[in-house]
Amino acid sequence: MSNLSYKNQRILIIFLFSLVPVVLLLTFSYLPVFKMFQYSFTSWDGFSKNMEYVGFDNYKTIFTKPEYFAVFKVSLYYFFATFVQMGLALYFATILSFNVRLKNWFKGILFFPTLLNGVAIGFIFLFFFKPEGTLNTILDLVGLGAWQQKWLLNPHLINISLAFASVWRYMGMNFIIFLGAISSIGSDIYEASEIDGANRWHQFRHIIIPSIKKILQLNLILAVSGAIGVFEIPYVMTGGSNGSGTFVIQTVDVAFKYSKLGLASAMAVVLLGIVVIVTILQRVLIKEEK
Repeated sequence: MSNLSYKNQRILIIFLFSLVPVVLLLTFSYLPVFKMFQYSFTSWDGFSKNMEYVGFDNYKTIFTKPEYFAVFKVSLYYFFATFVQMGLALYFATILSFNVRLKNWFKGILFFPTLLNGVAIGFIFLFFFKPEGTLNTILDLVGLGAWQQKWLLNPHLINISLAFASVWRYMGMNFIIFLGAISSIGSDIYEASEIDGANRWHQFRHIIIPSIKKILQLNLILAVSGAIGVFEIPYVMTGGSNGSGTFVIQTVDVAFKYSKLGLASAMAVVLLGIVVIVTILQRVLIKEEK
């Protein structure tokens, strides 16, 4: 009887401790997603009590009107920037995993942008790319004044500039993840490879890459998903003007500027579907490689 009572107490404690996080998860994650799907089939403006059911009209609008779906081409800049970001993060993580002078100082410098707020970073690069800002001043000082540009006013350079700011911000997080994975490799493996005559490149290719393959794949999935849903930096720096608007920025504008919450919900559903499809494709391709 006492054993049964103790078992019931354990079940009750587990249930009570799980109740709060489960309720929070349902309230702030699953319920909003469910309501988003519900709103996507209506023409609700976000204010009126009546929601007119319009079926799949919102989705037809997204896929038939170029101004709604064509902005995904802006995501291509951030998509290619993720590979630069991952490459730099892996490069610095590999170097700083070995005995390098002032490596803790360099670790702090590389990780520091991750600690900054996205809005603050947006304002920092807003001044950095101004015509009379930091970048043009540096170019002038080193004798490259002919390369000066109006970086955020030139439609051919604006998205490249914003993607660069995104790389600077998120590289630190990839760097720390890679560094932690590389640091977990035993030193005896490096010592054995050095006895066999392996140099740093051989160690990187045959020891580091195979050992952190799963971490590399995870970071790639997160980076690509993040590239599709870029919002903070372009919204703060340009507000989506001059051809820099992303799908997320357009979704926010449709919802709150034009009061088309139903259409915006459908856009959010489409974005969610794309992220899920990309994630599944990456996982399938990774399994095929194995």
